[in-house]
Amino acid sequence: MKYLILPLLFLIASFSTAQAQSKKAERLRQIELQRFEAMSARDTARLSEMLSDDLTYTHSNGLTENKSDHLHNIAAGKIVYQHMESEKMKIRVKGKAAVITGVVHVQGLYQGNEFDIRLSYTNAYFRERGKWKLVAWQSGRVD
Repeated sequence: MKYLILPLLFLIASFSTAQAQSKKAERLRQIELQRFEAMSARDTARLSEMLSDDLTYTHSNGLTENKSDHLHNIAAGKIVYQHMESEKMKIRVKGKAAVITGVVHVQGLYQGNEFDIRLSYTNAYFRERGKWKLVAWQSGRVD
C-alpha cells in the first residue's frame, strides 16, 4: 500500500498542474480573440491595456512598431483591420510567459489599399502586474 501512495500523489499533482495550465491557456485564448476584436473596432483604449509598454509588433510586410506607433497607426487609420478571424491557435504557458502560434485571416486597409490575407503568427505574452500583456508579435503570409 505504501508503494502506491507516492505515485498516486505524483499523479494528483500532475493533474492539478495540467488543469491550471489549461485554465491559463483558455484565458489567453480569450484575451487573444478580444485583442483581435479591439483591433477591428479601432478601440485603442482597450487595446492599450492589452499591450506591454515594451511591445515589438512586426507585421508581415516587415513594418515594425512599438506600442505607441501601433496604437497611433490604428487610431489614425494608417492600418484598418476590418475583420480578423482566428483559424488556428496553439498556446504554451510557462510560468509568467506564454507563446501563441496560429493562423488568422485578416481583411482591411493599409495606407488606403485593401488587403485580404492569411497570416501565420507567433506572439509572446508576459504576465505584468497580474495581467497578461502582449510583448511581441511576428507574422508572415500564408499562401
